[in-house]
Amino acid sequence: MKVSNSNLYGAIGSFDDGPLLVEAARTVREMGYTKLDAFTPFPVHGIDEAMAIPRSPLGWIVFCAGFLGAASALFMIWWTGAISYPLVVGGKPLFALEFSIPVTFELTVLFAAFGAVFGMFALNGLPRLHHPVFNYTKFAGATDDKFLLAIEASDPKFDAEQSCRLLSTLGASAVEVVEG
Repeated sequence: MKVSNSNLYGAIGSFDDGPLLVEAARTVREMGYTKLDAFTPFPVHGIDEAMAIPRSPLGWIVFCAGFLGAASALFMIWWTGAISYPLVVGGKPLFALEFSIPVTFELTVLFAAFGAVFGMFALNGLPRLHHPVFNYTKFAGATDDKFLLAIEASDPKFDAEQSCRLLSTLGASAVEVVEG
């Protein structure tokens, strides 16, 4: 039976350890499911590869923000010293790269930090005060000693009964369909 209820979030299974979760995620992914999510109390090595999660674009966002910070610092120093207020003091040139290094470094770090924080918020869809996975009765275990694997209802292959059965056969100790 295909799920027509748009109120479903998906099927969630609770696993007892990280390696079991990684193997279950790899198996579910190999079966053709594409909308998966994992919730763990600590980082689990190999889960990204098992779920085929691509590398985050956050590094590029931080690099571009840092580059923008360096460029704006150099432009600001050049504009101030050579155009807006050209003042020769002690034979110093109107613009010299050597004297620009501290300000350029500081603005590079500042812009990169803002790029990291706001980029992370944007990529994670934050702020989000509620997520449907919180409706899972055993979700509190994901912050302590349980490893959760969710198959989302938006997946083209999702079938509530079949997904629950699949998670159970892969070793999930508790499986349920969660409403969103």
